[in-house]
Amino acid sequence: MSGLFESSGDRRAPGETSGLELMEFTIAGDSFGINVAKVVEIMRRRKITPMTKSHPCIEGIFKPRGQIISVINLPKYMELAESGDPEQDMFILTNFDNISAAFHVHTVEGMHYIEWSDVVKPSDVIYGGRDSVLTGTTKISGRIISIVDFEKVLFDINPETGLQLSQVKGSGNRERTDKPIVCVEDSVFLRKMLLQALDIAGYANVTSFDNGLDAWAYLEKVRNECLENITPVEKKVSIIITDIEMPRMDGHHLTRLVKSDEVLRKIPILVFSSLIDDAQKARGASFGVDAHLSKPQIGNLVSTIDEWIL
Repeated sequence: MSGLFESSGDRRAPGETSGLELMEFTIAGDSFGINVAKVVEIMRRRKITPMTKSHPCIEGIFKPRGQIISVINLPKYMELAESGDPEQDMFILTNFDNISAAFHVHTVEGMHYIEWSDVVKPSDVIYGGRDSVLTGTTKISGRIISIVDFEKVLFDINPETGLQLSQVKGSGNRERTDKPIVCVEDSVFLRKMLLQALDIAGYANVTSFDNGLDAWAYLEKVRNECLENITPVEKKVSIIITDIEMPRMDGHHLTRLVKSDEVLRKIPILVFSSLIDDAQKARGASFGVDAHLSKPQIGNLVSTIDEWIL
C-alpha cells in the first residue's frame, strides 16, 4: 500500500509520537482524507451485485479474492453529487473495528504525512452543519482536506457495528461512583456514545475533550492544583481514556506528556481505538499506555476501568 504514493513529509524516528499518513480522495471535486492505517487496498470501481432491502447507501457486494465486501456509496451518504463518469470511480477497501468494507469515491489523489498539530476541528457549518461526519480538517498545498469519521458512517448504515450499550446494560445493577474520569475522543458520535456507556456503568463524573491538546491543558491545571493543595492526583483524575487519532494532539503524544510528569504519571491511561494491533500496543507501551482496547468493545472497556480504579 505504502508504495503506491509518495508521502509529503518526513516520518518521525522510532520512539517518537507519530503523525498521520493521510490518503486523499475526492468526491464531487472536494478533497477528503482517511488514515492509511485503515486502508487495505484501492482499486478501480468493479461490477457489484445489488442487495435487496439494504441501506440506501449500500450499492451492493463484490468478492475480491474470495471475500464478500459491502460497497458503500460515500457520495450518496455525504449528500454530494455523483461523478460524471462512474466507470472511472474508485473503491477504497478498508478494515477497522474488525469490519471490512469498500467505500465508493470519485478519485484517489495520493498520500501525505502530516502532524496531528496541523489538523484542526471542522467548522460547525461545513457540509450543511453535518460536522459530526468529519473529525478534522487540514490544509495541504492550498487544498482543504476534510477527514471523514468512517466509524460514524458505518454505524449510521449498520448500527450493529457501533458501541453496543446493551453490553453495559446487561451487566446488571451497578452502584454510582463519583471517581473522576477524563475521556478524550475526537468523534462527536463516538464521544456521545462513550459518555452514555460510562453513565450507564455508574461513572457519573466524566470530563471529556475532543483533542489531546485541550485535555493536556486541563491535566496541567489538575497537576498545579494537586501541588498547591497537597492533594493526591487520583482524587482529581482516576483514569484517562483516550483515542489515538485526534486533531491538535494525538493520544500517544498526550500519553508521553502525562507519563513524563512527576505528578500525573500515576494516572492510568487506557487507549480505546479502532486501530489496535500488536504494533500499536507495542508503540503505545513505549509511551506508557497502561491498557489497550479495540473499539467497539464497550463491555471490556467498562470492566477494564473497574480493574484500574475500583
